[in-house]
Amino acid sequence: MFQDMGVGVNVRNVSRIPGLQRADLVRSEAFIGGAWVGAESRILVDNPADGSVVGDVPNLGAAEAMDAVTAARDAMPGWQGLTGKARGEVLRRWSQLMLAHAEDLARIMTGEQGKPLTEARGEVAYAAGFLEWFAEEARRVNGHVLTPHAADKRLTVLRRPVGVVAAITPWNFPLAMITRKAGPALAVGCAMVLKPSELTPLSALALAKLAEEAGVPPGVFNVITGEAAPIGEVLTGDPRVRKFTFTGSTAVGKMLAARCMATVKRVSLELGGNAPFIVFDDADIEAAVDGAVASKFRNTGQTCVCANRFFVQTGIHDRFAAALAERVGGFRLGSGLTGEFDQGPLIDARAVAKVRAHIADAVEAGARILTGGQSAGGLFFEPTVLVDVKPDALVNREETFGPLAAITRFETESEAVRMANDTSAGLAAYVFTKDMSRSVRLSEALECGMVGLNTGLISTEIAPFGGIKESGMGREGSRYGLEDYLDLKLVCAEIDLE
Repeated sequence: MFQDMGVGVNVRNVSRIPGLQRADLVRSEAFIGGAWVGAESRILVDNPADGSVVGDVPNLGAAEAMDAVTAARDAMPGWQGLTGKARGEVLRRWSQLMLAHAEDLARIMTGEQGKPLTEARGEVAYAAGFLEWFAEEARRVNGHVLTPHAADKRLTVLRRPVGVVAAITPWNFPLAMITRKAGPALAVGCAMVLKPSELTPLSALALAKLAEEAGVPPGVFNVITGEAAPIGEVLTGDPRVRKFTFTGSTAVGKMLAARCMATVKRVSLELGGNAPFIVFDDADIEAAVDGAVASKFRNTGQTCVCANRFFVQTGIHDRFAAALAERVGGFRLGSGLTGEFDQGPLIDARAVAKVRAHIADAVEAGARILTGGQSAGGLFFEPTVLVDVKPDALVNREETFGPLAAITRFETESEAVRMANDTSAGLAAYVFTKDMSRSVRLSEALECGMVGLNTGLISTEIAPFGGIKESGMGREGSRYGLEDYLDLKLVCAEIDLE
């Protein structure tokens, strides 16, 4: 979905995103130390819905990444020296500017990522919510006074910003994954260097433009664009970076975390999922189908908390499967910039190939297709529902990251728990039942960081987001989201008692 156009090629006048009130939000430069930085070597950004070019950004490298780290290091003392209230006021203005320009931000996001415009609008509000939340939390970064261990000692615990933060964010939520990290980092006094996905850099740069207008000081929030390898080497290896945060695939996250250990950086990772969606016989079918649509088919199935493995109890299996197939079979597919649609394209050809492979593997082992199962042209793929899927099918072992709901029958609660926990991932799980006791048992037994009980939507800025096992470490959002950006410092003072 992107390519290096090479030295000397200028494509700034190619097809852009239509319908913008502020065309200047589509930036063609990176943002380092408060300056907009270009380069002759360019990366094209295209729309996965039709392949049209919607922008281009600089293909920067290690030298510019080091410049960004220097800018963040130099800016941090002044930013840290402000009161929490003052930092919060800047974050609040940033949030308000996002909402004021929500339609433009949504169109930019749809143009480069492909999600329906309605979903993009929702993400803008969701992303702005993190800035608003942490604007309030900025004034509540409190320490503690401990009961001393000796009469002549006084113990104080301070909570101090960890230092320069490096962040690498994914393409599937190109605004929310940034503000979920930048909000707490800036709230506590850290400065940040952000490397957005090469596939969706325009949203990040639009956000930087609004940060500039909100009064975020130069160097406090930097956005560097370019190929991942040279920039990533700096962000994981530079000792001036004290905290590294990454959202993306498990394999890449493991590699980046290992590099960070050379300088013992603080690391937080939000990695892949393989979420079970468990429907018991006593569930409300309509609510379960609503939850399945929300958790599985949002963003064309390209979310880390997507329901990936559907386990449905035998007594309700056929009715649930038929209702889900009927619902998603009526989805409208198309480009979000040309009309109102329910589902957009997948991000690239590899994503389409993975969905096909998972369907083929399941069908070969005896699964049946209730709806979908075919490419819809280009990077579009029909929303698909499979039944009679074997527990050991590829779709149950790997995260599909596409519009495929694969349903496996189960008989007993213990069987459902065993199958749900049979994965190295541990991000999210969903349970639909009217039995309160069962809800408690499942909430405690499922090995994951988040559980949705009778709901398919679990993410909000006021609650912690994150997983266990190979789905990552650390939490984002809520007051817990501050902790990964703070160090504890003990002050042990001896006093004269006379």
